[in-house]
Amino acid sequence: MSVETTYQIKGMTCGHCAQAVTGELTLLPGVRTVEVDVPAGVAKVNSDAPLALDEVRTAVDEAGYELVGIDG
Repeated sequence: MSVETTYQIKGMTCGHCAQAVTGELTLLPGVRTVEVDVPAGVAKVNSDAPLALDEVRTAVDEAGYELVGIDG
């Protein structure tokens, strides 16, 4: 089983931002893929199971950005 969740992230402006967010989210247990859309300010995360929101928030904070919500 696989779960796709789209997270709204504030503060991303460039490809480096996308790499930083992707790198941190990929470290979370169970994460399979991460696709960041900088202009839309979102990251789509495909994982084995739903991720704990506090863990996602911590990863985004570590990358230097702010998790502001979840789409859908």
